[in-house]
Amino acid sequence: MSKVVLFLVIITLFNVSGLAAVYKGQMVFVKKCANCHRDKEVFIKSRTAVEWESILKNKGEPLLKLHLNDKKARKSWKYFNSKRYTRKVKHLRDFLVEYAKDSGKVPACN
Repeated sequence: MSKVVLFLVIITLFNVSGLAAVYKGQMVFVKKCANCHRDKEVFIKSRTAVEWESILKNKGEPLLKLHLNDKKARKSWKYFNSKRYTRKVKHLRDFLVEYAKDSGKVPACN
């Protein structure tokens, strides 16, 4: 009986930690991305999970280059050049992949 309980506890911890990362990513998106990407749900659903994974691989290097090469994204350059971005990009990736075009889920971005 104790093995079954231990198994359930471990499964629960894995599920909760996954949800926490998605929630943290949502907070990053709302605080750092939503101001420029006003049509939030459409923006998130604009790419598949594989596309988001590709854009956010290597600690978000491709996304960083996208923003630093775009003059319209000048307001975000300071953030993308910070250590905060590299620390939080994994959560942002989890959020964007969770609600990607092919996920069938609808994000809440408020």
